[in-house]
Amino acid sequence: MVQEDTGQATIVYEGPDGDAVERTVDNEHVAYFQDHWIVKIDDEAYEEEERMEGRDTVRRIPAQRVYYVERSVEEFEQEVKTLRDQFQSITEDLRSKLMGGGGETDRTETEPHRIEVERGDRGSGNRGDGDRGDET
Repeated sequence: MVQEDTGQATIVYEGPDGDAVERTVDNEHVAYFQDHWIVKIDDEAYEEEERMEGRDTVRRIPAQRVYYVERSVEEFEQEVKTLRDQFQSITEDLRSKLMGGGGETDRTETEPHRIEVERGDRGSGNRGDGDRGDET
């Protein structure tokens, strides 16, 4: 099986001692999730043991401690399209959860739901017309 080159990513962040840490990994080993950057850590000492157990070591870095992330991408437009597709997927999931399922998430236009309101008589106690009732 031929493995596709996904490019490299460099993340620069503030380490525990306050110094800047720069780490370069494959693009597929860095991700942003829940206000944290997640980076796969390659530790030679544990790498073989963890690989045999099917586990990876990752470091979660709070977004406010990250100075920048640089990624090499094949085409910038493709990267933007991927981000747009991810955002669209999240918004569709939220819409489905908030508005209910049933396939209504595919609608591109929605009509407002109109409610008819009847105005009551002045003497009925309804004061929706701005009258405070404090006549002098």
